[in-house]
Amino acid sequence: MDLSFALFDRRAPLVELPSDLAVLLVEMTARQAASPTATIYARSARVRLDSPLFAPVDGAFNGPVAKVMMQWKDE
Repeated sequence: MDLSFALFDRRAPLVELPSDLAVLLVEMTARQAASPTATIYARSARVRLDSPLFAPVDGAFNGPVAKVMMQWKDE
């Protein structure tokens, strides 16, 4: 299975979305964001910013992997 993306061909003409479709998508997104379910979820799902997920002890995405990468860089 080939999962690579085709290169962007600058010679191909650009295709625009019809303005009616763009307006419909904006309306649908706004209604969905203002739905009772979305507002209840937004009030209930609070993310603690002092969570260790956002401030790892090592100061890196993964301490052991960062250490190996630094050693590899120095070789």
